[in-house]
Amino acid sequence: MSEKADKGGIQVISRAASILRVLKENQSGMSLGKIAERVDLPRSTVQRITSALAEEKLVIADANGGGLRLGPELSALAGAAQYSIVEHCRLLLTELTQKTGETTDLAVMRGIGMVFLDQVPGVYRLTTVSQVGEVFPLTTTANGKACLALLDEGDATKLIKNEWERNGIQRNLDEFLSELDTAREQGLAYDLDEHSAGVSAIGFSFVDWVGDLHAISIPVPTTRFARQRATIEQALIETSTNIHQTFQ
Repeated sequence: MSEKADKGGIQVISRAASILRVLKENQSGMSLGKIAERVDLPRSTVQRITSALAEEKLVIADANGGGLRLGPELSALAGAAQYSIVEHCRLLLTELTQKTGETTDLAVMRGIGMVFLDQVPGVYRLTTVSQVGEVFPLTTTANGKACLALLDEGDATKLIKNEWERNGIQRNLDEFLSELDTAREQGLAYDLDEHSAGVSAIGFSFVDWVGDLHAISIPVPTTRFARQRATIEQALIETSTNIHQTFQ
């Protein structure tokens, strides 16, 4: 293979990676024109690359006419990488549970929900338990809010409105975006009896090696939340600092 052809192949891979990253940041879907604008490439080039990606199921056309979005094959590839994330974070989850006595969860943002990857049970008789693989909503959970806070406001707003429309939720969008601003500033997001009655939670989010959004959260029976809140907040802030240094 000539040096020119080799460089051309590398350029195509680089451009395809840029397109996939843009779609990851805009999980509600994007048109070819918007993608071309974001990656600073001609629309014809983007169309050619996305057509090849679609053949490999790395991108798909949104069923509701929302343009292109990440495809199912990427989830399969991501699944192969999840073990290393779970393995890497297991010690951190265990340390958090030892510090707080509470259950600690690890989740990843996948499209329109948070998928649980791992959990270390708490030591109390009354604890909260979620199944690995279970999918939780974005706007009523601590881990979901933490991840939404890391997204561009426009992308976050699309996901928020989509979830509210699907579930018939009526809330003030400006107030919710203000809550995300606070979560972004403080580094912690809260679920105060919103997702499940009698359960509150605190969580933070981080971006892993491949750019996926993850969250670590601690759910607590609301009956002891006030007593445990300061301890949990301190433990999560310390873990957040450590994990962000790891993935820098």
